[in-house]
Amino acid sequence: MKELNKFYNSFNLYFITFEAQIFEMRYIPLILFLFSVSILAQSSFENGEKCYNSGKFDQAKSFLETALQQNPNDLKTLEYLGDIQCHYKKWETAVPFYLKLTKLRPTNAEFFYKYGGALGMQAKEASKFKALSLLDDVKVAFKKAIQLNPNHIGARWALLEIYIQLPGFVGGSESKAKNYAEELLKISPVDGYLSKGHIEEYFKRYTVAEKFYLKAIEIGKSKTTYQKLADLYKNKMAQPEKAKKLWAIYNEKNKS
Repeated sequence: MKELNKFYNSFNLYFITFEAQIFEMRYIPLILFLFSVSILAQSSFENGEKCYNSGKFDQAKSFLETALQQNPNDLKTLEYLGDIQCHYKKWETAVPFYLKLTKLRPTNAEFFYKYGGALGMQAKEASKFKALSLLDDVKVAFKKAIQLNPNHIGARWALLEIYIQLPGFVGGSESKAKNYAEELLKISPVDGYLSKGHIEEYFKRYTVAEKFYLKAIEIGKSKTTYQKLADLYKNKMAQPEKAKKLWAIYNEKNKS
């Protein structure tokens, strides 16, 4: 009897060991498959990112689309794909990528800013009826970016542009645009004066615009500030000589 019990114990031990081996053998291919998928997604993303940073956007798109199939909620992959669509000015195709990013990370100001920007460009190129249907979402996205990042400069510039370009009967407002210019002035004096000058230039008050651009030059001394005033002289005030003199001053101050 003891021998029989010993046999059964050995048999049970063998069966348990055999079952464990079968289990391992059954799942090894699955583990290997999942591991290879993970490596594939990682290498696809890395190759896509490398191509993106090198300006090879077609190749980057191909790699990143493969990476997205393996990891549909990867933030950086979604952002790169949205940015690539924007590079090719395919705004409507870019919008879903940025919208998904705002859903996945509702506290990220930059995702709302990019979403609003792509949606705004889509509205700009759409029919008037379609554009009007998109504008509220555009403004909401930019305002959300400011709410999440109170110092967001780009979103304020975008809202300022919307309010000066829209007719009053569909929500345009010079006073609202000026409010954003005042906010910019507090955050970044150069942007503040440039935005004030831009508003005055838009409404053809060129002499007032000139004063604000001169203030921006005084503070910022950047090429952008000189460019804005030079363009005003040349293209709006019919004073090309003044523009040339301004560039001469800039070049003199920036000799290497």
